[in-house]
Amino acid sequence: MIMDYFRVFIVGGAICLIAQVLMDYFKLQTPYVMVSYVTAGVILTFLGIYQKIVDFGAAGATVPIIGFGYSLAKGVMDGIKTDGFLGVLTGGTIATAGGIAAAIFFGYVMSVIFNPKAKP
Repeated sequence: MIMDYFRVFIVGGAICLIAQVLMDYFKLQTPYVMVSYVTAGVILTFLGIYQKIVDFGAAGATVPIIGFGYSLAKGVMDGIKTDGFLGVLTGGTIATAGGIAAAIFFGYVMSVIFNPKAKP
């Protein structure tokens, strides 16, 4: 069990380290890194590479934003198997609906609880 935690920490830490290097040394802004990670998750999933990373790192690979791309791609692939071409349009949305709904809900709750201020 300790090794499982270690693998999760190593994989998740490596993913975050790469993002931090992209932002600090290559001066990429956060939105570009996030979009790149989601896209990389989709591409690596379709190539069959990211599933091996998920098998090794479990939550360390699925929780970061790159895991969202993985979920989208897996949803599309499952949607194609069950619904054919219509699965291309609906599979990703169905697979990630819970995460999207939670992000919207908790973002709204936090904006009600705290007083957001626009930066000048």
